[in-house]
Amino acid sequence: MKKMAGLTLCLLLTFLLVSCQAYKKVPYLQDTAFVNDTEQSVHQTGVKVMPKDLLTIAVSCSTPELAAPFNLVNSGTDAPQQYLVDNQGNINFPVLGEIHVGGLTKLEIENLIIEKLKVYLKEAPLVTVRIVNYRISVLGEVTKPGSFVVSNEKINLLEALAMAGDLTIYGMRDNVKLIRTGQDNKQEIITMDLNKAETVLSPYYQLQQNDIIYVTPNKTKAKNSDIGASTGLWFSGISILMSIANLLISILR
Repeated sequence: MKKMAGLTLCLLLTFLLVSCQAYKKVPYLQDTAFVNDTEQSVHQTGVKVMPKDLLTIAVSCSTPELAAPFNLVNSGTDAPQQYLVDNQGNINFPVLGEIHVGGLTKLEIENLIIEKLKVYLKEAPLVTVRIVNYRISVLGEVTKPGSFVVSNEKINLLEALAMAGDLTIYGMRDNVKLIRTGQDNKQEIITMDLNKAETVLSPYYQLQQNDIIYVTPNKTKAKNSDIGASTGLWFSGISILMSIANLLISILR
């Protein structure tokens, strides 16, 4: 009887140990002390314009009539003209003609246009460039998968997951894939571990337009198991084992 009681207690401890290990895979950004003590800084550069981006470019100066030729609007509306960046990274801008903007940040494009406008305007104009179709996509084990337009053109990995309603219980926190298309149209796939706080130091933590995030499903989802039923069985099993252990201890006293 004593051996049976010992075996039961051993099984109970095993159940508790496995439960603790499973919990460690749930919280985000563990070991924040490591990041706080790290002197490494993440250098954030401006968003670079890529082929297929849609831009709006506004030119203004103290004399609106002089800036008017550079501010086209869509016919029948007051919406500003959108400029599609072609596969070579060029746009066709009124008066100035073809301008290469691929690989440049918005600030670099603004400065480039200001320099070109010096021939036509006596004063330095104000040029504002925006990316209209800045979007990211979140797929896999999230509550609300889909594509999301980012109005402020700045978003990080956790913010993107929040827009998608966060990971489901089936999502693997340590196996989140980031699919990114570079300027050369080549794709790279990066694995991100949300359990590690050092992820915020990764150069891939800040997202770029057209990034795709894929949250990998865990083995439970892959086997089409119901996590609620499994959890209930775990608690039921632990409760039964505890009852048996208490009964055996009482008998053996």
